[in-house]
Amino acid sequence: MEPPRNLTMMTDLYQLTMMYGYFRHGMGENLAVFDLFYRRADEEISHAVAAGLEQAAAFVQNLRFETSDLDYLRSLRMFDEDFLAYLANFRFTGDLNAVPEGTLVFPGEPIVQVIAPLTQAQLLETALLNIINHQTLIATKASRVVQAAGEDRVLEFGLRRAQGPDAGIYGTRASLIGGCEATSNVLSAKLFNLPVRGTHAHSWVMSFPSELEAFRAYAEVFPDACLLLVDTYDTLKRGVPNAITVFKELRERGHEPLGIRLDSGDMAYLSRKSREMLDAAGFQNAQICASSDLDEEIIWDLKAQGAAVDIWGVGTRMITSQNMPALGGVYKLAAEEVGGVMAPRIKISENPAKVTNPGVKKVYRVYDKETGRSLADLIALADEIYDEREPLHLFDPENTWKRMAVTNYTLRPLLVPVFKGGALVYTLPPIEEIQRYAKRELETLWPEYKRLHKPHLYKVDLSRPLWDLKQSMLGNG
Repeated sequence: MEPPRNLTMMTDLYQLTMMYGYFRHGMGENLAVFDLFYRRADEEISHAVAAGLEQAAAFVQNLRFETSDLDYLRSLRMFDEDFLAYLANFRFTGDLNAVPEGTLVFPGEPIVQVIAPLTQAQLLETALLNIINHQTLIATKASRVVQAAGEDRVLEFGLRRAQGPDAGIYGTRASLIGGCEATSNVLSAKLFNLPVRGTHAHSWVMSFPSELEAFRAYAEVFPDACLLLVDTYDTLKRGVPNAITVFKELRERGHEPLGIRLDSGDMAYLSRKSREMLDAAGFQNAQICASSDLDEEIIWDLKAQGAAVDIWGVGTRMITSQNMPALGGVYKLAAEEVGGVMAPRIKISENPAKVTNPGVKKVYRVYDKETGRSLADLIALADEIYDEREPLHLFDPENTWKRMAVTNYTLRPLLVPVFKGGALVYTLPPIEEIQRYAKRELETLWPEYKRLHKPHLYKVDLSRPLWDLKQSMLGNG
C-alpha cells in the first residue's frame, strides 16, 4: 500500500466557507447524511464498477489541518481565530458506509454514504468525489475493454498518456479492478502489488545496426521472456521473419519465446498473417500482442474481423476514458438533524434527473435464487425491514405502471460499514481479491445489460415508503 498523505486541503473554497458559516451559526455539530452517487453519464454505459475506496479511506483517516494549512487559511483573512482553532483539532468522528470496490453500481444509488457532523461531512465532498469519480470511471472503462476482449488477456499501457502522475498511478489501479491482467506502470505495480509487464520499444530496434541484431540482443538478455516488437520497419517482410529466426535460435538453446507485438498497421490482417507465419515455423504457442490506440470498440471490430490476437495492450483511450471523460458523480445532502430528529432533505430541479432521493437510505441487490442473477436494485429507507419469504413488489419510480412481484429471491445489502465513530472498521482487501469479486459481480448480470451498444437498462427501484416520502416532499403527496 502507498504511504499515507494528507489531502485535507484538496478541497473547494466553498466547502470551507460553508463550514465557517455552520460554525458561526452553531450548526457545525448537527448530524448530517450525504449520499455520493452518479447520474446517468452516457446512454452506452449501463453500469459502473465502483473503485477508489482504499484511497478514500486513507484520505478520511488522515484528515487534519497542518500548521502550514492554518497559516495559509489565516492569510486569506476570511476566517476568525476561533474557527482556525477549531480546525486545528479537526478530525473525522462520523460514520461512512460504502459499496466494496468492484461492486457494480447504477445511476442514482449511493456508492458512499456519510453520516457525520455537518462540518465534517461537508469537508469530505470534494476529495471523495475526486477519488471515487476518477477510479470508478477508469475501472468502468477497463471493464468494457476486458469484456470486448473476451477470453483474450488485456494489459494496461497508459501511463505516458495519463493526465498527470496521480491519474496514471490510480488509473492503473482502477484498470486492474476493471479486469486488466497487468500493467506496464512500475510505480503502481510497486505501490499496489500489481503484476507488471513490458518488453521493448521501437527505439531499441533502431539503436542497433539491424533489426535482426536488435532481436538477438534482446533475446540474449531475456531468453525466457522474449516478446519482440516486429513493426519498426516492415512487419511481414522483415519483422516477423527476423523474429522467427531468433525464436529458432532460442529454441536451440533450450528456451521458448513468448511471442511478438504489433503496434501499427492493419491489426486484423497483420495478426492473421503473422499467426500463419509463426505456426508454419513451428511456434504455435507464440502469442501475438497488439497495441496502438485501442479501446473496446476497436477490439470488438478487430475480433469480428478475425484478428489473431492473444493479448491487447491498451493505453490512451482507457487511462483517459477518452469517449467519456467524466463519470458525473455528485454528493448531496439527504438528511439533517433538526431538534434532535433526522429530517429528510431533497434537492428539487426543473431537470428531473437532478431531483435527489431524500432520507437515510440503504441499497439492496435483488437476486434470483435459481440462477444467481441480479434482477434489480432497491433503494429503501434505513428503517425498512424485508422478509425474503414474502413476495417483493417492485415498480419503476418514474413509470409506476411498470411493476413486478418477485418470489424465490435473496437480498444483499450493498453498503457496508467502513468508518464507525471515526474509526476504520473495514478490512481493505488486496487488489487480487477485488479483481475476483468484480469478475463475480459481472457474472451475476444478465448479458443484455452488458452489451457495448444500447444495453438494456437495469432496474433501480425505490421502495414504496421512499417513493411516498419523495412525492410528498415534491408536493405530490
